[in-house]
Amino acid sequence: MILWIQQSKAAARDEFQEELVIRPLHSGDIYASFQFRTLWDTDFLQEGQKVSHYRLFPKSLGQVLSKFSVRELHISFTQGFWRTMQWGQPFIPSPPGAELWVWFHDTVSDVDGNWKELTNVLSGIFCASLNFIDLTNTVQPSASFKPLGLGNATDHRFLRYATLPREIVCTENLTPWKKLLPCGSKAGLAVLMKSEKLFHSSFHSQAVHIRPICQDEQCSSKAWELRQTLNVVFDLHTSGQGKKEWSLFKMFSRTLTEACPLASSSKVYVDITDNPELSPATPLLGQAVVLGDRRTYSVYDLSRAETFGQLRSFNLLLRWKGDSDMLRPLLHAERYVAGFGLQTGEIHTVIYNNHPYRAFPVLLMDSVPWYLQLYIHTLTVTSKSRDNKPSYIHYQPAKDRHRPHLLEMLIQLPPHSMTEVTVQFERALLKWTEYTPDPNHGFYVGSSVVSALVPSMVAMRTNFTQDQPLFSSFVPVKEESSYFVRVYTEPLLVNLPTPDFSMPYNVICLTCTVVAVGYGSFYNLLTRTFQVDEPSPPLSKRLANLIRRMRGVPLLT
Repeated sequence: MILWIQQSKAAARDEFQEELVIRPLHSGDIYASFQFRTLWDTDFLQEGQKVSHYRLFPKSLGQVLSKFSVRELHISFTQGFWRTMQWGQPFIPSPPGAELWVWFHDTVSDVDGNWKELTNVLSGIFCASLNFIDLTNTVQPSASFKPLGLGNATDHRFLRYATLPREIVCTENLTPWKKLLPCGSKAGLAVLMKSEKLFHSSFHSQAVHIRPICQDEQCSSKAWELRQTLNVVFDLHTSGQGKKEWSLFKMFSRTLTEACPLASSSKVYVDITDNPELSPATPLLGQAVVLGDRRTYSVYDLSRAETFGQLRSFNLLLRWKGDSDMLRPLLHAERYVAGFGLQTGEIHTVIYNNHPYRAFPVLLMDSVPWYLQLYIHTLTVTSKSRDNKPSYIHYQPAKDRHRPHLLEMLIQLPPHSMTEVTVQFERALLKWTEYTPDPNHGFYVGSSVVSALVPSMVAMRTNFTQDQPLFSSFVPVKEESSYFVRVYTEPLLVNLPTPDFSMPYNVICLTCTVVAVGYGSFYNLLTRTFQVDEPSPPLSKRLANLIRRMRGVPLLT
């Protein structure tokens, strides 16, 4: 009886929330963002405490946090590239491919060992190629990736960051991700996640974020937060409709019938700032300041029976006609490779500050593989055709086959300007066993990361409230005049000097031919037995001997 009471108390300390945000884009596409949050006020890392009872929090992730002493974990799988200038800023950005960054507890003695084991375990949980993460593509950023939860850790020895820009995201990654939800894909918003529709889109990103947070403004109680996000952009033209009219059924081939029974909150938000037509209409309206812009939302509460109507089915219809001007993102970045030949080249990173009169600093982080040998003395930063000296530079040179280059810079961006960062490199010649199966396709270089506190057009909300939407509460806001933005550039595809891998095949064929013709003939001459072949007698003599044999007369010689 006592054990049952303890389990009941432990089970009552967790909470689950789910929400869907739908935002029409000015290009005619539509952006859908799923947010699932599980809160659990327990401590996996407390010494002497062993957590054995799990209710809403997935046990597989809880055991990972406890075994490897993980303080924060952020992992994302993305297919496609977010087009910032066409779609604006996403709620939670992510680079193409797979991204993983982890803060370990300061009691960990062998961080590299824990990191290697952790990537192997996560590879099995999410059915991904995270086991290919090793020291050759892992870096320790000194300033770019600060903890998003409790604590202000500054010792970057306990931070590890890695990307796999070539990782392909498919159904086998989505299925284990959905199984982490308390209701799975059987009820609630997760029933809309049909693989056929999600992967037939312009952009798809799924992520898992785990961190310790405060449950109130005074931080009198703490909890672990598991936030699962899925962002998808449906293209206007590939959908086959060609007009700005969407519905839940057109997007996901399904409708909503009920909320997740285990969820304390289940809501659908629709951005109506640009006055689209909604059906059915709802009297519930809300406002939120997201990424420096005040937006208005229609709110549909799935926990209320009247939301589904008499048919017990909720299918939201959304249409809009006017082409209003899109607010240009204040921060944008892109990157490309310049040069010719297969010996040297140049990496260009271009950062745009679109604010008309405010300058602000940005933190640029670049991780370059070791086989691109950077000439750091050629590094130049220019803004408005003038040199722009960074106020902070952290550079860690690469070691061949051991670690990549790491470059971090703090750059001041002038108002309404374009800042270009260039650095030259030389391509290395790999060993023939180090090439990929398709070496002529090229080698991928991960995205650059630009982090900044961007000036806000409206006052940001700094006070802590539990009722604010999930999509506006991921990154804590500490100042009313600015908000945090992280921008990822495109990954690079670089060609390396590649040997002619058809030559081994040609050599094998030629060698076999020489062996078969040359050595085979010589071997026959050495091992064959020769006999003298006497000439056969003429036909007349053979006929005469035949007759003489029949008559019993001696044969002619």
